[in-house]
Amino acid sequence: MHKEIQERNYGMNRRAFLAKSALGIGTAALASLFGCGGAESQETSRIIQRIGGALGNLDFAPKAKRVIYLFQSGGPSQLELFDHKPLLHKMRGQNLPAEIRMGQRLTGMSSGQESFPLVGSPYTFAQHGKSGTWMSDLLPYTSKIADDICVIKSMHTEAINHDPAITFFQTGSQQPGRPSMGSWLSYGLGSMNDNLPTFTVLLSRGTGRKFGQPLYNRLWGNGFLHSLHQGVQFRAAKDPVLYLKDPKGMDRKERRKMLDQVAALNELQAQQFGDPEITSRIAQYEMAYKMQTSVPEIMDVGTEPDYIYKMYGAESMMPGTYAANALLARRLAEKGVRFVQLYHMGWDHHDNLPDAVAKQAKDVDQASAALVMDLKQRGMLDDTLVIWGGEFGRTNYSQGTLTENNFGRDHHPRCFTIWMAGGGIKPGITYGETDDFGYNISKDPVHVHDFQATLMHQLGINHEKFTYKHQGRRFRLTDVSGHVINDILA
Repeated sequence: MHKEIQERNYGMNRRAFLAKSALGIGTAALASLFGCGGAESQETSRIIQRIGGALGNLDFAPKAKRVIYLFQSGGPSQLELFDHKPLLHKMRGQNLPAEIRMGQRLTGMSSGQESFPLVGSPYTFAQHGKSGTWMSDLLPYTSKIADDICVIKSMHTEAINHDPAITFFQTGSQQPGRPSMGSWLSYGLGSMNDNLPTFTVLLSRGTGRKFGQPLYNRLWGNGFLHSLHQGVQFRAAKDPVLYLKDPKGMDRKERRKMLDQVAALNELQAQQFGDPEITSRIAQYEMAYKMQTSVPEIMDVGTEPDYIYKMYGAESMMPGTYAANALLARRLAEKGVRFVQLYHMGWDHHDNLPDAVAKQAKDVDQASAALVMDLKQRGMLDDTLVIWGGEFGRTNYSQGTLTENNFGRDHHPRCFTIWMAGGGIKPGITYGETDDFGYNISKDPVHVHDFQATLMHQLGINHEKFTYKHQGRRFRLTDVSGHVINDILA
């Protein structure tokens, strides 16, 4: 025991030498992670320098620099929005044929049903744009950008319940603990702005189901990556980011001195124990210091002209709404934030679907379309990848009792719809098809890992090579599968 203590104190054994060497490399890498604006002490400046990701050279010429992911939490019904199925009207009330269902497992909410009555959408569908993209009348604004988006109707996933399904989309695994997509990109690509986080998160609650499925902050967690790469949540409250303000009685100059002293102490600990997480903590303190001025500036949407508010809709002036967050997402992207994740809750419509889905669609339709048009008019759509979609779709049969004017739909992982725009994605196309029942994929299936692989490809990353070694295994966002959907690339 005495010998072990001596080795730790003097750092003369092989393990200690390698740990300290690794720390030196880690500190140099961290040097690429945070910029020094000149106000830091020489000690802090030595620890923190300019940002860059773990990936030195990209595998492909990137088409996108940044991502805005409009995640529709709860599972939007593709049958009410994008996937037009007239057969469901003709067969209304008839039982879903066994040869179509093919023994698919059900959720606990509909597994006890004696029958599965088919039901079509009560909303009118039409084709829009030169592309002839099908959309329902719930999406009057999105229909106007039909020629700017790529609609994928053949998404499918492995999970049938919300938590594992959302976790799968965000982290590549149904089990908690893996890094989120934004964290992977923060780690790999680094930041484009010294004064804002690389990965930010915005939350809004829909009017379709105000108290629907909750979200957990592990969905934007860093997993086994350094905590530097976790998503930073921006709130609609008085303090947009928690714990940024100085305590009463401390001015900015005193804050600077305090951070320099804490950095020096942390550096001593890092040298002694070789824990790179200590160095990450130093960087986080520095980012918090810089965000004290950058966050109020980015949140001050009052500088936007009136025509922008008109474009995004009246709710864009109400902090915390989907429209306000969509506008804020554009501002964050404009300032160099690499990955903006906007979650909109309320799409879980097991009952009262006709009324609830209409409210939910109204929440997001205008602002989603406005975001695409706004990016386009600023010349940013070409290198910004915009994604709209949820964790799975909804069934073609009614969950519970089907009445003349009301019904619900259960979770459906076998086929659902998302759309993508910008970032080198081919505009004005529909990819993939489902059968006449809207229950199974009939052409060009797209798995969650395929979607993730394609996203990373557009950012210049080969998803098979982008790995991180943890507990003896090399992990990646796409786990052990996934291929790039070349047919949707411009």
